[in-house]
Amino acid sequence: MDRLEDLGIKKLGAVRRKAVSTAQQDLVRIGPLEAGRALPILIEPAVEGLDLAAWAVANREILEGHLATSGGVLLRGFGVETVAEFQGVIQALYGQLLGYSDRVQPRSLVSDKVYTSTEYPPEQWIELHNESSYAHTWPLRIAFFCQLPSPTGGATPIADCRRILAAIDPEVRRRFVERQVTYVRNFGEGFGITWQTAFQTAEREEMEAFCRRTGVRVEWKEQGRLRTRSVRPVAVRHPRTGEEVWFNAAVSSHISTVEPATRAALLAEYSEEDLPKNSLYGDGAPIEPEVLAEVRRAFRQETVSFPWRQGDILLLDNMLVAHGRAPYAGPRKVVVAMAEPVSLSDLG
Repeated sequence: MDRLEDLGIKKLGAVRRKAVSTAQQDLVRIGPLEAGRALPILIEPAVEGLDLAAWAVANREILEGHLATSGGVLLRGFGVETVAEFQGVIQALYGQLLGYSDRVQPRSLVSDKVYTSTEYPPEQWIELHNESSYAHTWPLRIAFFCQLPSPTGGATPIADCRRILAAIDPEVRRRFVERQVTYVRNFGEGFGITWQTAFQTAEREEMEAFCRRTGVRVEWKEQGRLRTRSVRPVAVRHPRTGEEVWFNAAVSSHISTVEPATRAALLAEYSEEDLPKNSLYGDGAPIEPEVLAEVRRAFRQETVSFPWRQGDILLLDNMLVAHGRAPYAGPRKVVVAMAEPVSLSDLG
């Protein structure tokens, strides 16, 4: 194979190839996106025609090193235009992508295991969270691709979960870690996704078997309605770095997070135990408003945001970094791919 192709350089003709350095360190520029902040690390091509998938595979150790320290890498300016090209980059790095099988939020399949970002109304803010942290198994890697940035808003804010954990008041942190969190979901109440969509099966026995394996308690109510409860930790140790991280969806799942008009309508229609989703302490007691406020304060303190550019790929360690979505206006197309499953049982 041509030496330039080995290094991830597309063939662009003799004139362009003349100026291309064959030293790997000369092919990209690496540094913080914003001075004084480690998150995210920005990687841009330093030469024209650099093939991102080929470069990423050849330099996976560099990428993984930055993911372990910063938690997030922004790949910008590589000329990625299509979902297929984005999928090719992530598959080249991590092999098989993960499906979205234990669902809470509405998403649509764009291509093989590449999904739309959460399909909430554009005027709504999506609280920062770790993908599938409510579940027994989640992706260690999550990647976002901006095919079309919105003209107004629409950023994907992120925050370092190590720093969030450290920023929370010690007494609040201790209490929450000891008590854990319960995620309660109700299906068939006429609001939210169905259990068939959530668990990606129409077979009740298959769904119940999945819940038994993953520590989810199933309660069937009248008229085929379903309630599930799962108790999960709020902080865990990263399986590779060994660091303790704030890793949960306690705030983003709580009824207080729902925008006020919708929240009022839900509470007028349902009792708290019948809400489509909610979070409680692990023992079933309500989470105090002041505790939720303190956790939100820590998130705000540590949140980093930047405007998307067309072709951007944001690669995150899903356990080290939480993500959300800012409101936006106008068209926006950001898709998501996930890889490298981790389960509670992997954490010891």
